[in-house]
Parts: sequence; C-alpha cells; structure tokens
Amino acid sequence: MKTPPGAGSSATGSLPRSVHAGYALGSLATGAFGTVPGLLLLPYLTDTLGVAAGLAALLVLLPKAWDVLVNPVAGRISDRTRSRWGARRPYLLVAGLALAVLFASIFAAPFGSGPAAVAYVAFAFLATATAFAFFQVPYVAMPAELTGDYAERTRLMTWRIAVLALAILVSGAVAPLVVSAGGDGVTGHRWMGLFVAALIALGALGAFLGTRSAPTGTVGESEPTLRAQLAVAGANRPFRALLICFVVQSAGVATILAGVNYFAGQILRDEESGPTLLFVCFVGPALLVMPIWTRIGARLGKRTALVVASLILAVGAFALVAAPVLPAVAVYLMVALLGVGYAGQQVFALAMLPDCIAHETARTGRRQAGVFTGLWTAGETFGLALGPGIYGLVLQLSGYVSSDTGSAAAQSDTARLGVLLGFTLIPALLIAPPVLLLRQYTLTAQALTDATPDGRVDHGVVVGDESR
Repeated sequence: MKTPPGAGSSATGSLPRSVHAGYALGSLATGAFGTVPGLLLLPYLTDTLGVAAGLAALLVLLPKAWDVLVNPVAGRISDRTRSRWGARRPYLLVAGLALAVLFASIFAAPFGSGPAAVAYVAFAFLATATAFAFFQVPYVAMPAELTGDYAERTRLMTWRIAVLALAILVSGAVAPLVVSAGGDGVTGHRWMGLFVAALIALGALGAFLGTRSAPTGTVGESEPTLRAQLAVAGANRPFRALLICFVVQSAGVATILAGVNYFAGQILRDEESGPTLLFVCFVGPALLVMPIWTRIGARLGKRTALVVASLILAVGAFALVAAPVLPAVAVYLMVALLGVGYAGQQVFALAMLPDCIAHETARTGRRQAGVFTGLWTAGETFGLALGPGIYGLVLQLSGYVSSDTGSAAAQSDTARLGVLLGFTLIPALLIAPPVLLLRQYTLTAQALTDATPDGRVDHGVVVGDESR
C-alpha cells in the first residue's frame, strides 16, 4: 500500500537544536571530501607524481564520474533498508568510517612515482568515491524525512551549510599547510591524508550519534524497479531544472577550487600562504552572511535568491580576470565576494531539493527521497569531478609543465594565462547561464500546501515563501 502524502516526515514542527547540530556535523565529511581532492589531487598528480596535466585531469574525473552510476543504486538500497537505526543512519556510520580510511589511502603513495603510482591513485580514488556515495546519498535524503515543515527544512539546511562552510575552510585552508609542515612532496601529502581522514571520521560519527534521537520517518513503498524510480524523478520538472542548474554550477565552483594552488603560485606568486589566504577569503564570508541570505530568501523566495547568489558568484569570478594587474589585497577582497555568492548558491539549492522530494511524495504518495538524492549527489559529485577535469584540460592546452619534485616547474606566459582563465572566465561561464533553467522551477510554499491534502506546511516563518 502507498504511503500517504507527507509520510516519511514524521515531524511537522521544529526539530531540537541538538538534531540540527548533529545532522550538520555530517558536512565535515562531505565538505572535506568535496574540497580536498578538488583542491590538492590535481596539483599532487602534476607537481609531485609528475603526471601530465591532461592525464591527471582524467584521473581526477573518471573515478568520481563512476558515482553517476553508483549514487542512484545507493539511494535505492537505502530506501529499502530496514534497521533499528532507521533507513539512513547505518550508512552514516559504516560508509562514513570506510570513507575516512580510503581517503587516507589515496595519498599513501606506496609505489612512489611512475605508472604503478598513477594506477594506485586511480584505484584508491575510485574506492573512496564509492564509499562516499553510500554516505552522501542517505545523508542528503534525511531532511525530507526528519521534518515535513517547509521552513524547518531550510533551517536544517542553514545549519548544514554553515558547518559545510566551516569544513571547507578547515580542510581547504589547513590541508595545504599540513602538506608544507610535513615536508611537501609525498611525505607531506601522506600527513595531509591522515588529517583529512580524521575530519571525515569525526563528521561521520557526529552525524550518526547526533541524530540518534531524531525521528526516522515512516518507510513507505517506493517504485518497484530502479528504471521506474529514475523515470519518476525525471518526470519531476522542478527537480530536473534544479538538478541540471546545480550540476553545471558545481562544475564551475570545482574549477575554481582546482585552480587555487595554481592561481596562488603562478598569478599571486605566493605558493606558501596564498592557497590558505584564498580559502579564508572564500569561505570566511560564507559563515558571516548565512543569516543575511536567510532573510533575503524570506523576502525574495528561494528561487530568486538562488539566481541572485549565482550571479554574484559569476560576476566575482569574471572580475578576477584583472588579477595580474591588481594589488593582492584587491584580489583577496574579490575572492571574498565569490564567497558571499557561493554561500547563497549552496544554501538555496540544497533547501529547494527537499521541497522537490516533498512535492513528489504529495503527488504520488510514494517515498522517493533516496532516488532523488541519489541522482542529486551523483550529479553533484560528477560536477565536482568535472571542474578539475576542465581545469586540467586548460592547463594541458596552455602548455603547463608537470614536475615530480613536489614544487611547480617554471611556466611560460601562455601556461600562466591558462591558469588565470581556468580560475576566472571559465567558472563564470559555467555558473551564470544555468540560472535560466530555473524558470521551470515553480515550487513555492503555497504550491506545496495546495498539493498536500492536509496542508501541513507552516507559513509562520517560511524562508523563500514566494507566495507572499
């Protein structure tokens, strides 16, 4: 029998702060894995293992592209899981700890440099991406089941994005410092791998333990086959538009992340502190402006606020084309502008996803959270992998010279131009145009209320209530 609309969200009011905080801790794991490979794996391959930029781009892209197939399967499996911990929480523990161990293995370098080392990194990264799929998909599915309240889902996402920003700041800013403190080269990267693995394990354990008192939701009937589930998700027009927009924008953001070390070394001429300062300027403002974005969303609506944030992010990236002739302080201020846009782009996209899931539940009476979040995380993971792939291709085409010394080789003016454009113009072109797709996103608080027979949506404080 079908689950009534709204089932799977066993709470219709506010969740305890302890659940907000506990759930948000999972972003330590997702933020660290989403940031560090995109930031350091490409330079690790080109400047420590001596891999050509084009081949390095493929090694970064292909293992994560595997998740396009794995994530929907992980979603389907978690949808059908029955345990005393609920459908999702077992994966937070088991897959989360496996993710930590496998991440450290990526940078273990048991074969030094050469073809064997390259093959090892590719295999270790593939295994890590698979573990991440089984952590991320259930994790992202949880908000639609923790609460049926439209506004509460946004508050939950605000906590999550705040911790995500902190995770990006800590992992992205500190990881390069750990590499330097560990002696650079292979040894420094090994220490960095252990440091990030500890962050991931902390996030996984925190999310598992922090949500132990949260409602697990009522498990309902899902579509009988994976093909049928994917067909249902594809027929959800708002979800389809939001997904495509977010995936392309994720590729743009990941291109920026992939270029941080190169941009700091080749454009700012500051290999030591440049990457850390760029990350502090990018993520620091995100922690400060989150409440402001929440108020903007309440006034403009989630969709409009997402468009505004995306345009701020794109304009900031494009303006950095002038970085070679600007003083360093001006460059860092412009990167802070990117951080403001990035914070809004993340929080509103992720707050709109549970609304798509709730809309589908109300429309069909079936629980599809795992399928939708499986597709979402597959797309996001692919976008985050595509960014370094794009950046590596730009480096290859511009003639970037690889090195196996642990330090970047001297580069030509053409290669330095490639470093600059890959960090600025290309991300801007990936981030701005997809907002046109959001014209097909029509979900509002009123629309969700109208679609739910008992009208279980709190209009008291609705972030992004476009019906006002």
